[in-house]
Amino acid sequence: MRTSRSPANLRLMGFDVDGVLTDGSLYFTPNGEEIKVFSSLDGHGLKMLQGAGIEVIIISGRASRALELRAANLGIAELHMGIEDKRACMDALLARRGLQRAQAGYMGDDVVDLPVLGICGFAATPADGHHFVRAHVDYVARHNGGRGAVREVCEHILASQGRLDALLAAYLD
Repeated sequence: MRTSRSPANLRLMGFDVDGVLTDGSLYFTPNGEEIKVFSSLDGHGLKMLQGAGIEVIIISGRASRALELRAANLGIAELHMGIEDKRACMDALLARRGLQRAQAGYMGDDVVDLPVLGICGFAATPADGHHFVRAHVDYVARHNGGRGAVREVCEHILASQGRLDALLAAYLD
């Protein structure tokens, strides 16, 4: 495992899709339409990040209409699909915003995510992320991809920034 770094200074958090926002299963209808299953818990975690002023982006190696719809539903404007070089995509996004790599985080589950995970100031993976990825990130979630791992990481980020308790307390009012 790399030297663990805190997400306390993050201003942007990126997520992979298959194996992170979903359980990694690929479902196809007989006519070739792809179906993805997303967790509402994860979705609310992403909304909490956005509400705290942390920009949420998605960088995925695959393109799908289901992902387009989910990103729109969550208000995620920066959706990048069919991306082979996720690191270059992240660097371009950071340059446009005037952000440093240390101000960005990424959550991925497979070895193809390591180049972008390695440049970010905070890197995370689900509990069922590939063993080599788990050895090279700052945070390994207790939950699996598509099953609450994203929510857990969102809450970890918010807690490290001292914002989680107030965000949760607002639901008691």
